[in-house]
Amino acid sequence: MKDVKPPQKDAYSSILEAIDVGVYRPGDRLVESDLAERFGMSRTPIREALQRLETQSLLTRDGRSLIVASLDHNQMAELYVVRTELEGLAARLAARHATEEEVQVLQDMVHDDRALLDDPSALARANRRFHKQIHLASHNRFLVQQLDLVHRSMALMATTSLAAQGRGEIALAEHQAIVDAVTQRNEDAAYKALRDHISVAFVTRLKLDSMAKDQG
Repeated sequence: MKDVKPPQKDAYSSILEAIDVGVYRPGDRLVESDLAERFGMSRTPIREALQRLETQSLLTRDGRSLIVASLDHNQMAELYVVRTELEGLAARLAARHATEEEVQVLQDMVHDDRALLDDPSALARANRRFHKQIHLASHNRFLVQQLDLVHRSMALMATTSLAAQGRGEIALAEHQAIVDAVTQRNEDAAYKALRDHISVAFVTRLKLDSMAKDQG
């Protein structure tokens, strides 16, 4: 029996993931030939993917070049308003619909993520996985789709709130409060806990951005 190779990611997904994990940051220039070599693809699918990402405002023009877009203060605030409400709804629905297995996965995530407190980048990736699990536990496919769009735009932020001193431990405590509410099937508490978590993250991110500008 032949080994079945996992399907190769398409150009769009590959570039999007590279932006999401910080390989390409806001302001970085994306070159077709470089991307084709990195991902082992021809330039045609790369070009099509870049056009798609530009249409979605994840890339922007700088002369003839395409660069990873960035969010200004107002755009960031608008994004967080939407994210806060949608994430809160996801937590509310998770408290209503999550299976016992999904609740256990959430509990395990909070426990395991404590080992990453000294690694903000790894903790940021784990944080995305945690939030994705909340989304899936809502059992609402349309909400999951909308949150995917929101989190795609989150990749355009230059900093993670988890880089702030002490934020990682506080964030995990907030995650635990969310999971506790979901475990208890307390929809209102789950909604509030997740909204509060996002609000604190937003304020922390603003402080980090302000400090970065002052230092610049």
